[in-house]
Amino acid sequence: MGDVTQLLGEMSRGDSAARERLFGLVYGELMGLARGHLSRAGTVSLDPSALLHEASLRLLESERVAPASRKLFFGYASAVMRNVVVDYVRARSASKRGGGERPVTLDTAHGLEMPEHQSVVDLDEALAALERVDARASRVVTLRYFGGLNEAEVAEHLSVSVPTVKRDWRKARAFLFDYLGR
Repeated sequence: MGDVTQLLGEMSRGDSAARERLFGLVYGELMGLARGHLSRAGTVSLDPSALLHEASLRLLESERVAPASRKLFFGYASAVMRNVVVDYVRARSASKRGGGERPVTLDTAHGLEMPEHQSVVDLDEALAALERVDARASRVVTLRYFGGLNEAEVAEHLSVSVPTVKRDWRKARAFLFDYLGR
């Protein structure tokens, strides 16, 4: 753990070699995050390596790539991966790519239904709506669900108490359930 935090510190001071060492060190964990995002997204035709590659490029281009701690780095990387998946689904649904028409494959030609990709976009829109209503509750969802932080870690990151995180989590879940149920 200390190695990752040390490399993040070196990155924040502009050491480009630290970026390469960091990604080499955490590649396996980032690949696990990528697999998790794709499993929650349903049948998106991205593979974990492609998702990790695109997210890594976005992370490297970003000026905010050097969070202060290991947990924050993985939370940030997870948020970037979520954005990559959402952007991919939106692009696939664009009118120039068939406007959301389902592709016909051998499986669908025999009456099997393909899962709907729109749920990823719907979740992203719901999180954006939640952020407009309650930014901290939206941040709690992002850190817990996408970043993998537990309640105590979220509370520490947001400088609030654990009961506050629990209340925000319940409030956010209710909001998202209601929003997505429409």
